[in-house]
Amino acid sequence: MSQTVSIRLDDDTIKQLDMMAKVADRSRSWLMSQAVKQYVEHEAWQIDASRKSLEKFGKGNAQFAGHEDVVQWLSSWGTAEETECPKCG
Repeated sequence: MSQTVSIRLDDDTIKQLDMMAKVADRSRSWLMSQAVKQYVEHEAWQIDASRKSLEKFGKGNAQFAGHEDVVQWLSSWGTAEETECPKCG
């Protein structure tokens, strides 16, 4: 079962959407439906991962990487000296 919903988009987004629909030989509605579906799946994954992490934390068996280690790792991204992900312990 599906339902019809409304969405307000700016003119530039509509133009891009129409161009994409034409190239893909799909309807504007199909493209928007796929975009929303992908967004919801991604967000649901993040919510589930957060829930699982909070459950581990609540049970006292969660492991974490140190803040400074994570900051150093993230700062190395995109550089010639990119480091490996810090270990949780």
